[in-house]
Amino acid sequence: MPRLFPPVAVGSVRFAPERLSLIAGPCVLEEEAMVLETARELKRIATALDIPFVFKASYAKANRSAGDSFRGPGRADGLALLNRVREAVGVAVTSDVHEVAEVAEAAATLDLIQIPAFLCRQTPLIEAAARSGKPVHLKKGQFLSPDSMRHAVEKARRAGAKGVIVTERGTTFGYGDLVVDVRGIAVMAANDCPVFFDATHSVQRPGGRETAGDRAFIPILARAAVAAGADGIFLEVHPDPAKARSDRDSQWPLGEVEPLLRSLLKIRAAVADIVGTEAQRT
Repeated sequence: MPRLFPPVAVGSVRFAPERLSLIAGPCVLEEEAMVLETARELKRIATALDIPFVFKASYAKANRSAGDSFRGPGRADGLALLNRVREAVGVAVTSDVHEVAEVAEAAATLDLIQIPAFLCRQTPLIEAAARSGKPVHLKKGQFLSPDSMRHAVEKARRAGAKGVIVTERGTTFGYGDLVVDVRGIAVMAANDCPVFFDATHSVQRPGGRETAGDRAFIPILARAAVAAGADGIFLEVHPDPAKARSDRDSQWPLGEVEPLLRSLLKIRAAVADIVGTEAQRT
């Protein structure tokens, strides 16, 4: 028995209670051929598994550890590439914004506007995203409790957001490590909106010149999150993570996306059966 919440329309896609949803794509936009290849394969997988899918890639990363780290093609070229992805592949697209001044231009292309975790308390940015006419994706800050995200959700809704989703992505645990408390999924579900789990950023080990990560834990945490009631999964995906120009230790291989999602769908179905049986008993 899925948790009930008002569906959120993202382009032609609906994030609704009855199906597990997916936001996925490379961490940052790289070469056009790779981006299109990844989008096409993710769409094929999502279609085969009947999973609502939105393609994600950053056009300009702002929170890089080193000043000379690859940040992407920039706003104009990046948004143009995301528009080509939408038209050529036929998928809804999303990316993150970092400043109020870029929201209007981004909203002309994006179907969903993402507020990065580090900026989830930035009131003017959230309000600008909400007023854009596009739904807003709020990623929980590494420094916040899950309950604190209700304030960000309220900001977006008061500013007129067409829909809001929130995402758990781990919490700072000392220096250079993150920990995931799956209770946060239930806590954020009280905001009456879809709750996603970012399985890739949650395994990062930030703090070095390049952000490290423990890719092997991605399926473990994703399965735990779905069992705990996550409505969707967020994955940064690359055809060859070792050659990725950003977050290479925490991106999931494109060739392994389908089996991971199949396992998550099985877990979701099993949990629904258990919950349904328990409800009948009471």
